[in-house]
Amino acid sequence: MARPQTQHTAHDLLRGLLAPLARKNCWTLSEHAGHSTPYRFQHLLSRAQVNEVGLIEDLRTYARTHLGEQDAVLILDETGDLEKGTTTVGVQRQYTGTV
Repeated sequence: MARPQTQHTAHDLLRGLLAPLARKNCWTLSEHAGHSTPYRFQHLLSRAQVNEVGLIEDLRTYARTHLGEQDAVLILDETGDLEKGTTTVGVQRQYTGTV
């Protein structure tokens, strides 16, 4: 991410995603970050230009440097939680692999 503003927005977004918020959408994440509207996050997620290869390499370097040993293994499980669809319009119960 070349622009400092984009870097700051990404940092705010990640902080919000890691926060213990009851609901996580652009509005609640923006409020948590102190932004008055969700437009920064919406722009980052839908229109901002990101060097994906460079970002992946930066994340790989960070993980190797800060998270592990030479023979460590990092396992990510993104199966998620059961989606019930009771508070979001148009969302039905979804299978996520954890049930």
